[in-house]
Amino acid sequence: MKEFVISEAKVETAVLVGLTTPMQDERKTNEYLDELEFLAETAGAKVIRRFVQKMPQANAVTYVGTGKLQEIANYIHEEEEAEREIGMVIFDDELSAKQIRNIEGELKVKILDRTSLILDIFAMRAQTANAKTQVELAQYKYMLPRLQRLWTHLERQGGGSGAGGGKGSVGLRGPGETQLEMDRRIILNRMSLLKERLAEIDKQKSTQRKNRGRLIRVALVGYTNVGKSTLMNLLAKSDVFAENKLFATLDTTVRKVIIENLPFLLSDTVGFIRKLPTDLVDSFKSTLDEVREADFLIHVVDISHPDFEGQIQVVDKTIADLGAAGKPSMIVFNKIDAYTWVEKEADDLTPKTRKNISLDELMQTWMAKLNNNCIFISAKQKLHIEEFKTIIYNKVRELHVQKYPYNDFLYTIPE
Repeated sequence: MKEFVISEAKVETAVLVGLTTPMQDERKTNEYLDELEFLAETAGAKVIRRFVQKMPQANAVTYVGTGKLQEIANYIHEEEEAEREIGMVIFDDELSAKQIRNIEGELKVKILDRTSLILDIFAMRAQTANAKTQVELAQYKYMLPRLQRLWTHLERQGGGSGAGGGKGSVGLRGPGETQLEMDRRIILNRMSLLKERLAEIDKQKSTQRKNRGRLIRVALVGYTNVGKSTLMNLLAKSDVFAENKLFATLDTTVRKVIIENLPFLLSDTVGFIRKLPTDLVDSFKSTLDEVREADFLIHVVDISHPDFEGQIQVVDKTIADLGAAGKPSMIVFNKIDAYTWVEKEADDLTPKTRKNISLDELMQTWMAKLNNNCIFISAKQKLHIEEFKTIIYNKVRELHVQKYPYNDFLYTIPE
């Protein structure tokens, strides 16, 4: 009798490729590649090597120079010779159809860029019909300009023209449709249908928002993986999915929260990221409307991240792009329990760097910079949460009284 051995599924291996340019120094490139590696791991791949090239700008034909591309090709070949197959090569920027075609021709492996990787994660994370529709539309928008002419068998349906134009040519004269044109038409039709669906969802969401009563709306915003869902669970005593992976939350979750005698609505939104594809922002309109229509924004920041200041800038820019820049807001510096720093030796006269700044110094700097409109907490360890709730209570109550001066929601707290 034949025995069947069930082996573990092999994890796909990946190689990352990035550029150092006059607009992006080596430190920045390494941070972006760290993030790209985290994205790859979230998608289920294991990164085994990185390639970085210094260039004035990306090569329009092959992204990197021909020498670097050959170096990557040689590495892939050597790994395959040693029976260590490379599953994919991931590039840190969005590639054009021409670049993908040329790179694939040289490397002979699966080619992904940052955008297609993010879309893949979004597709994996999408749970509801709304999120799935939004992701599918974004995928088609990405795919459309990259359709390659793979088939030519339908380029001419029937030959000849006029009388005696060939056997079976009646009613089939003319160039017909190429497979590419058929694919384009199918995708455009599908996109049109998805847009109609999203418009319907948008209408439903808008009605839901109108029916939420006279309550102040607060939205948690921030970079991906900063702890928004963990904070939501603490404040709303709910069980929103929270995980140490990028884009754990795709669908906006709205919960009613009551602090002392003050009820308000709290929403947890999709995390932002550097180089977030425009197609995704467009497709996730109904989800991001929670940010646009919120009365108050709580910007959650991972203080333990080496480039948290860069992440703040990305979130601020995305909020501005959404047309929500002038809203009342505050910053919550989360994960203080994970913050690390290195104390300089007394005889070390070199300038202080970011890693030599203590948490106390950082707190004083940012509290002065933001006129105390911030707080430092740990949602995981529940540090300074009561103080945070008091700040929210005061800010939301102030907005509530302004917006609904005759509302009786603010019931009296019993003595």
